[in-house]
Amino acid sequence: MNFIDNLIEIFGSASFWVKALEMILALSLLVIVHEFGHYSFARLFGMRVNKFYMFFNPKFSILRWDPKRHTLDLFKRNPSDEEEEAKAKAEAHDLKASWRDTVYGIGWIPLGGYCSIAGMVDETTSADQLSEEARPWEFRSRPAWQRLLVMIGGVLFNFLMAVVIYAGIVWSYGEMFINFTDATEGMNYCQTMHKVGFRDGDILYSADGKALTYYSGEQITAVTMAKQVQVLRGGDTVTINMPENFVFELNKEAEQGNQLFEIRMPVVIAQTQSNMGAEKAGLKSGDRILAVNTDTTPSYTELTPALLKYKGSTATITYLRDGRQLTTRAEIDGDGKLGIQLTDPTKIFKTTVKHYNIFQSVPRGIEMGWNKLVTYVQSLKLVATPEGAKSLGGFGAIGSIFPEKWNWLDFWSITAFLSVILAVMNILPIPILDGGYVLFLLIEMITGWKPSEKVMNIALNIGLALLIILMLYANLNDVYRFIIK
Repeated sequence: MNFIDNLIEIFGSASFWVKALEMILALSLLVIVHEFGHYSFARLFGMRVNKFYMFFNPKFSILRWDPKRHTLDLFKRNPSDEEEEAKAKAEAHDLKASWRDTVYGIGWIPLGGYCSIAGMVDETTSADQLSEEARPWEFRSRPAWQRLLVMIGGVLFNFLMAVVIYAGIVWSYGEMFINFTDATEGMNYCQTMHKVGFRDGDILYSADGKALTYYSGEQITAVTMAKQVQVLRGGDTVTINMPENFVFELNKEAEQGNQLFEIRMPVVIAQTQSNMGAEKAGLKSGDRILAVNTDTTPSYTELTPALLKYKGSTATITYLRDGRQLTTRAEIDGDGKLGIQLTDPTKIFKTTVKHYNIFQSVPRGIEMGWNKLVTYVQSLKLVATPEGAKSLGGFGAIGSIFPEKWNWLDFWSITAFLSVILAVMNILPIPILDGGYVLFLLIEMITGWKPSEKVMNIALNIGLALLIILMLYANLNDVYRFIIK
């Protein structure tokens, strides 16, 4: 199958368009909330916001509403630079800013959006456009602490959006858990726990005589603080004595970003990736991989090293389908990938649902949002590794994580996680991102040195170049991964 055939197969599938719609809707919500964060703080401090747009609008806009002039335009060309300049000069004498000063619109390129704040050097305004004396309602006229809050407003609103979504999910759907005794494959444990006697596959049963239920912060604490932990191993109950002050050893594992223990994931295929080894070999959703050549793979932990062992070659895959054990030959690519996505454990093991009332859902939403934030920040260090750089993805990678059939629970869960990612990525200290402005503002607040508009313009151009390179690399990775490969 050649490059053109791959394109036809991808763009001709119904699942592609469902995923694309889900991604555009999710990103649109995230961008609106992010930009509204900037807008809210700007208006709180009396700054003028010139434009508030969902999507980008070069040349023309799908919708353009100017409340000050009482105009609502559909599919109309944008005003010329001369018209925009004349409008700005006419309003320059105004002493106060109003929400009516803002032009609200929808662009036609669904890749983001923007909030253009008067007197701020950004992607919509260069230093040359700010040569005149600053007005009291401009961004540059305001104290540093107000400008700082305006810049972190987008990140703050994205995090709050994630919290609200998570709280709404647990309130509406409850929270699904797998009891330790229902995770029949047991748990995988970190090296520190291996040293005191835990074995991968052990099922956690009790800590100091108290039953352990499901994976949660409370249960992790119970295990780490216990003097004795009982596990089920091969039908027997085994007692493991925890050394004194063992919790400090486990803290070192946690500080390195390692899970102390996690559910042992059986290799059950959720779906195969187009034109990769698993699909070519006839593997399909629901199949459970049992071995790669002679290497048994009771869980995903064993699958990864087994595939790497035979990367760039063909291996015999033993799998279970409808109770029958079968074999097939499959290609394993140069990265040790078979081209499969795993089935969520909640769809394999028996689950328990915990319900929350409105008052319980809010603190749980905050906890879930914070946990996702911490986990994602810890994972960023992996991007600096060669394997991490290869895994970077753009819009294709984002779209691929959405389900093939519309599911509101999955949609909101993914949107909440993307909101956390957007918050983290935007606070990185790169010029053009919010974090770049925050860095300059912190320097100004500490040293008293305020960079000129020209310095900001240069930094903005450098940051824009870096961002374009990063986006090109990430999206070319997608082209190679999903189309060429």
